[in-house]
Amino acid sequence: RGFNLKIPSEIDKSAIAIGREILKINNSNVKKSLDSFLLDNGSLDGTKIMEEWFPEIKSHIFLSHSHKDEEKALAIAGMLYKEFKIWTFIDSTVWGYSNELLRKIDDKYCMQSNGQMYDYDKRNYSTAHVHLMLSTALNKMIDLNECLFFLNSPNSISTSTEIIQKTNSPWIFSEIATTKIIRKQTPQRLKRETRLFSTEDVKLMNESALIKLNVEYDVELSHLTTLNASDLVKWYTTSANSPEDALDNLYKQHPINQKFLI
Repeated sequence: RGFNLKIPSEIDKSAIAIGREILKINNSNVKKSLDSFLLDNGSLDGTKIMEEWFPEIKSHIFLSHSHKDEEKALAIAGMLYKEFKIWTFIDSTVWGYSNELLRKIDDKYCMQSNGQMYDYDKRNYSTAHVHLMLSTALNKMIDLNECLFFLNSPNSISTSTEIIQKTNSPWIFSEIATTKIIRKQTPQRLKRETRLFSTEDVKLMNESALIKLNVEYDVELSHLTTLNASDLVKWYTTSANSPEDALDNLYKQHPINQKFLI
């Protein structure tokens, strides 16, 4: 299931610390060196880089958000763990390492002969590789998690109308687009309840992050069930013996239309 999370700016500050611990655990196994990824022919092993820098992390919910809402995302992750022991994958877990990885590659492989500036063409090549690695890692995590929360805020959506919504973030655009085209799997415990995301063709765009460049993407959120603050409060009052029980309660609280059932 996918949920369009709309909550006020006020957040539970006490839950941020729990969210930071979750982020810290998620980041603990990421490699910091490129030396171990060199192949015999001098090339870098892209597959191993993805595995070590953007590892798959076992979690229940994928939380898509703007980097400007990181504290709110941490608070949400903290509250979900505190209430239900639900483990949340915060997408900035891998965002944060992409720039660091790119700089390491650029410093070693993309410098001009004077050693003071990057070569433009080499830099474009390295950026394309790292961004594709990041996009692949995010898509894998969306596919692995049974549930996605999209943190809808003025930082992630640039227009407020329900009909036409846009985002400036290529990563948010890609993540939401992925939720519409990934394989649809139902947990064994809920084999008779599933939502079919729309199957419209989605054009995935790959844009390098350039200073002062502003690009907007249309974002279609109709396949995500809206969640507001009162919905979360109601959910928190339910009884659950496991993260899966808690998620089942959420699904029951917001049943899907009969036409989406298989």
